Amino acid sequence: MSRARVPWALLAVLVLAQICYPLTGGTTRAGLTVATVVLGWLLSVGHALLTRGARVAAALVALVTGGGFAVEALGVATGFPFGSYDYSGELGPKLAGVPLIIPLAWTWMAWPAWLTAVRLTRSRAARVALAAVGLAAWDLFLDPQMVAEGYWTWLDATPALPGLPGIPVSNYLGWLGFAVLLAAALPPLAGPSVDRADGRDGPMFALYLWTYASSVLAHAVFLRLPASALWGAAGMAVAAVPLAVVLWRARRDRAAAPDPAPRVDAPA
Repeated sequence: MSRARVPWALLAVLVLAQICYPLTGGTTRAGLTVATVVLGWLLSVGHALLTRGARVAAALVALVTGGGFAVEALGVATGFPFGSYDYSGELGPKLAGVPLIIPLAWTWMAWPAWLTAVRLTRSRAARVALAAVGLAAWDLFLDPQMVAEGYWTWLDATPALPGLPGIPVSNYLGWLGFAVLLAAALPPLAGPSVDRADGRDGPMFALYLWTYASSVLAHAVFLRLPASALWGAAGMAVAAVPLAVVLWRARRDRAAAPDPAPRVDAPA
């Protein structure tokens, strides 16, 4: 298999695992959740390594995986910046009260959110803002789903967004604040190659759009969480809808472009 096809293959396996999620329950669903997060982490870090090199992949792991663990450990211990919460034991081994897969989830979505922002915006400030919103908005799907499964519990869930009881607004604000820090720190740590999007980034754009569309469908239909379907649809649309439009227009323009004139060799 060529290097270019590896991210697509991982994406296909990830999509299959996520399709199976609403069809399972209990310990099987918890195990599938862990497997899905690991697959997502491998996909994003693997794509960064194959397309941008070791420095970018290492920066992504150090900053987002390492930073994600640090901020989660801080949150569990102090309640800052998300609010007071505890993890159950269903998501596998824990360190400092944090399941080891949790920082992998941050990395899974931080990379496609960043590349989406790069594809859509030109200025550094706009990229940081859009990447942060694109990542933090994912939690409008994630937190209601995981709380409903009992994977973690909020000790003080007020004030909450309308229709999303059990999760404080501080959680989403904490996600947004930390996402801003991640997006601002990634370019100087990873180098200039992260400020360019190209044809190799198709799997990450597909991942972001699949996450958006499948989450809306799953929450609205299979998981019976209509409020999070609406909140998540509105939040992630800030990045997902413009991305879909830009990619569609680019494909349309390529299809409409005239074929290059055939080469005619001069007579000998």
